[in-house]
Amino acid sequence: MKTLKSDWVFWAWNEQLPPEAWGKDGCYIWAIRTGRGWGKNRTAAETFIRAVRYEGYKFPNLVGATADEVRDVMVKGESGLLACSPEDFYPEYMPSQKKLTWPNGVESHIYYGTEPDKGRGPQSDFLWFDEIAKYQYPEETFDNLLLGLRLGPNPLCLVTSTPRPTKFLRELESRHDRQGRACTVVTRGRTQDNSPNLSPVFFSTVISKYEGTRLGRQELEGDFLDDNPEALWKRADIDNYRVRQVPQLSLVVVGVDPAVTSKAGSDDTGIIVAGKGIDNHGYILGDYTVHDTPQKWAEAAITAYYKHLANKIIGEVNNGGDLVELNIKTVDASVRFESVHASRGKATRAEPISALYEQGKVHHFGTFPLLEDEMCEWIPGAEKSPDRLDALVWGLTALNLSAPRYSVPKSPIVEYDEEGSSFFGNVRMPQFGGSDMPKW
Repeated sequence: MKTLKSDWVFWAWNEQLPPEAWGKDGCYIWAIRTGRGWGKNRTAAETFIRAVRYEGYKFPNLVGATADEVRDVMVKGESGLLACSPEDFYPEYMPSQKKLTWPNGVESHIYYGTEPDKGRGPQSDFLWFDEIAKYQYPEETFDNLLLGLRLGPNPLCLVTSTPRPTKFLRELESRHDRQGRACTVVTRGRTQDNSPNLSPVFFSTVISKYEGTRLGRQELEGDFLDDNPEALWKRADIDNYRVRQVPQLSLVVVGVDPAVTSKAGSDDTGIIVAGKGIDNHGYILGDYTVHDTPQKWAEAAITAYYKHLANKIIGEVNNGGDLVELNIKTVDASVRFESVHASRGKATRAEPISALYEQGKVHHFGTFPLLEDEMCEWIPGAEKSPDRLDALVWGLTALNLSAPRYSVPKSPIVEYDEEGSSFFGNVRMPQFGGSDMPKW
């Protein structure tokens, strides 16, 4: 009975088992694109375990969006590797070494979508990329690790993702080799397919939120959405002008759209870092949005301020008034703060910024999936407050990109270490909370 209970092949339905085409005739990528709750993580974890235990794969590696997501979803999640591994084939998880060691001696190393260069060099015979649409650098991370997928007689790649309609995901699914053979086989799935295994609470919350909406087609049906014709932003404008390098910056600001409360169901506090290049273009450098208390969102904003050597924090004060600045100054009185007040509607403020995107004057340094979803789905006049979008608009407005270009003195080079702390000359700029936090 115990053996049958842990037999994934017995319990899985056909769509959750590897497609017949995978691993044959040049088709080495299996992309699972489904709605929420379909079971893609369980499917991937079980497939990974079988590859290590029964199919002779000796260099199987894991890739997730961030360290937290690898730990909490891919490894320790309810449908992760530890939960799915049987007692007689249970791996040792060593997070400090970024690896798992299996009972047969096979080691699985862990990589992140925030560190694409760490994928240069490692070799694999099996790769599992989870939620690749959420990676900050999806294309770079994927390409670097794929170049090392060259060991064993039949190297394979497994990609699981919610179907954000990014240029990278669309191209991944349509990839062909030189002979015109498909490299990718795609499994589609709906949330409803797995309804017997989902909690009624899930259906009363998540399903009711998305059912009958455009976004529901993505989140529940697993569809790629075309651009919303009523939205101010188009994904093509973001993708076409996305950059891998940023020029010298003359001004950096942290835009903050503060939430009134941190209670469940309330808005997030949007925190977006934007910079103005000497080319008079805008660059989106980071998304530090949080759903937390005033103390915590102030700390997050100040962390971003120091990490990016920002000139000031721009905060909307419509809801919190003077308390917004007071909240920032209470955490760190040395931070430069500028308050802004929304005297015009969101659409009126956002339209000039969306025009800059159309003109190719704003560039995203990396990928910011949640921000980009907000931008391309928000319709002017909608009641829901777009938190990240508001912070982005405040930040880019403060950069005044329509002003004439001017020359600036050359500034010192800024470098970042692996923890994200920056170095300005020989002065180390720590993340917020360090004992050596500078007071300027």
